[in-house]
Amino acid sequence: MKILIKGAGDLATGIASRLYGAGHRILMTEIPEPLTVRRTVALSRAVYEGSARVEDMNGILAEDRYGAEKIMDAGDVAVMVDPGAGCREWFCPDVIVDAIIAKRNTGTRITDAPFVIGTGPGFTAGIDCNCVVETKRGHTLGNIIWKGSAIPNTGVPGNVGGYTIERLIRASGDGRIEPEVQIGDSVEMGQLVAVTGGNPVYAQMSGIVRGMLQEGARVKNGLKIGDIDARAEISHCYTISDKARAIGGGVLEAVTGYERMKGRYASVILAAGAGTRFGGDKLSAPVRNKPLYLHTVERMQSFGFPVFFVTGNEEIAREVRKRGLYQVRNTEPEKGISRSLRLGLKKALDDNPDLEGVLFSVCDQPCMETSTVQRIFNTASRHPGSIVCAGSGARTGNPVFWDRRFFGELMELSGDEGGRQVIKRHREKLRIVQADPEELKDIDRREDLS
Repeated sequence: MKILIKGAGDLATGIASRLYGAGHRILMTEIPEPLTVRRTVALSRAVYEGSARVEDMNGILAEDRYGAEKIMDAGDVAVMVDPGAGCREWFCPDVIVDAIIAKRNTGTRITDAPFVIGTGPGFTAGIDCNCVVETKRGHTLGNIIWKGSAIPNTGVPGNVGGYTIERLIRASGDGRIEPEVQIGDSVEMGQLVAVTGGNPVYAQMSGIVRGMLQEGARVKNGLKIGDIDARAEISHCYTISDKARAIGGGVLEAVTGYERMKGRYASVILAAGAGTRFGGDKLSAPVRNKPLYLHTVERMQSFGFPVFFVTGNEEIAREVRKRGLYQVRNTEPEKGISRSLRLGLKKALDDNPDLEGVLFSVCDQPCMETSTVQRIFNTASRHPGSIVCAGSGARTGNPVFWDRRFFGELMELSGDEGGRQVIKRHREKLRIVQADPEELKDIDRREDLS
């Protein structure tokens, strides 16, 4: 797959190494003057050196799209100076990994690519990315988070060789950095290791210099400019760290999970009901400052699967077409929900006869969380041949994912006979993804809006 990694520092390079080893096509972006402390194991070095080799991986600076494509065609990693990741428009990545490690989200959105991964604090799964990978050293390092966020930034660096804050080398003034030692050198506590803005910087502990910014880089007072390792193992200065490999492993696992689904699933939104109990056009009713139907539309656009929208409302149909959804007309809602279900499934299969599963979603659940839908897709991918739905305890609800083995039975439904009848016949195939009861609530009557 085509993977865009935002950032090319040492942790981003560890991620790239895992993905590169799995055979993916990789483009990385950086700022004009990278501030990577562990630059000997970072492809960001290609920005000012033209190329960088880390273990068995080559990163080469590309000036434009043509150059980047040529580098990737040759089996190497392309690195571009592109702080805003504008290359996303022509690269059209399958996956975006935000590995800037800024401790905050600097602009990544869940809709920037079919599958989006955030690394570290600042991201929330189901809000601005499909999942988050933990970056804090400890028992959960490299874990994939499908709901919620990574551990917040504490401001205290991880323990390496028994040291935390002491191992950092920080700028003592604004200006250019003039290193007095090189990566791999042994230093003693109190030794002059750099000058920043004309001010001396001294080592806070003894050990090996594992990282140091490049000479001439512009820094601000207090910025991390170097790193000392008490373990004094010189090979650590030139190989990807255990932390970077663990984070890369989490990213690779998430990417592999998405790869299993890519091109095999679709979503159908059922929105053709007459709204009789509501007493009018309930789908256009405002809920949290936008029409009710948009909550479901935006939720389903968070995934890299085609979305088919079944409706007879022409105004809504025009809007969903603008958003890139496929419209399926149903002007006879009085014939029951089964008609919408059949029309949506038929259109999805007409577009892709090899679909392995379809998620059906109603259009009046404004509180359903994107992270819950993601877990439904994940469960379906790991358990082929299943019916997977959101629920609470033993209670089943919507959305519902159907494996292709059930398509024939779904196409035979009639009237207001929904998928529940099929579930009853195949209860042993049902898997329930637990959701908050509030997520399962739908809007039937006007009083439900409160």
